[in-house]
Amino acid sequence: MADSISHERARTMRRALTPPEAQLWAQLKGRKLEGLTFRRQHPVGPYILDFYCAELALAIEVDGLIHGDADQVRHDGRRTAWLATKGISVLRVASCDVRDDVEGILNAIRNAALKRQA
Repeated sequence: MADSISHERARTMRRALTPPEAQLWAQLKGRKLEGLTFRRQHPVGPYILDFYCAELALAIEVDGLIHGDADQVRHDGRRTAWLATKGISVLRVASCDVRDDVEGILNAIRNAALKRQA
């Protein structure tokens, strides 16, 4: 369960999506992808997930260039491991891939969803 600080941060982040996040959200909201419900900037414990499908316990993270930094890679690994202990699978996608190939990203999300449904 997320604390009130995480909920407030998530609420603020929902109002300030990055352009790639906004582009992907336009494709996910309203059950547009395979009838799945996604939430944006969803708090889970100490973390805020970019997009989350509770039905499948699937998180989609849109990673910018900072995620290539060694310290950030370690942080992301710890975060992914912690989420796995909660039964949440994480699919990381590059923000430039969302911008340049949103259909490819949607196919990757479909494939991750199919694996979670199996």
